[in-house]
Amino acid sequence: MNIIKKLGAAALIGASLALSACTTGLPAKVTRYSAMPVPAGQSFYVVPGNGTASGLQFNSFAGVVTRQLAARGYRAAASPQAADMLVRVSYGVDQGKQEVEVDPFGRYGRFGDPFYRGFYDPRFGVYYGRPYYSRYGYWGPRSPYYYGWNDPFWYRRGGGLGGDVRVYTVFQSFLDMDIVRRADNAPLFEGHARARSQTDELGTLVPNLVDAMFTGFPGRNGETVRITVPAHR
Repeated sequence: MNIIKKLGAAALIGASLALSACTTGLPAKVTRYSAMPVPAGQSFYVVPGNGTASGLQFNSFAGVVTRQLAARGYRAAASPQAADMLVRVSYGVDQGKQEVEVDPFGRYGRFGDPFYRGFYDPRFGVYYGRPYYSRYGYWGPRSPYYYGWNDPFWYRRGGGLGGDVRVYTVFQSFLDMDIVRRADNAPLFEGHARARSQTDELGTLVPNLVDAMFTGFPGRNGETVRITVPAHR
């Protein structure tokens, strides 16, 4: 009986984590290759990579990259000509793709009753149904149909008996960063960060992708890792 009780609680916790993960940060997939020198005051300058225009927006993101490299012992140069290394940065986001998600807890999942609140099994001491959502995330095992603020499944988007359907747009964003030795263009670092999100705002996405790129920098050669960084607001 204790084993089943623990399994029920674990299921609720697992569901809570899965449903609230998207609100805690931007998950990114990062691949890096490196031959970076040990930091010893080498200078660098951030320039636009292929397909990326210079301008105020780029300058803002270049500043984010500059702070990351400076924090690791490298030195920002006053101009590309004065730098030991050139840091080429490209970024972007696609036009988005519509996706459909079915609420696994089914707000109308008990005979179509919108007031169905799950049920409590006194034998094992667990609720069956959906954990409640508050401004602090999902929790359990309170009544599965207690709703708090900003529940991403609160708004019913369609669907029939036994499932709520949520329709939303997913955007694919990217950040590419190549570092070369300015004197001979020898490659020192190549990094790629990719993410899926429900926003296409580059001002939000790019700083998060930069943070992901520099998490564990310079990383292991050829290793692809999944990194979730605290969300920039």
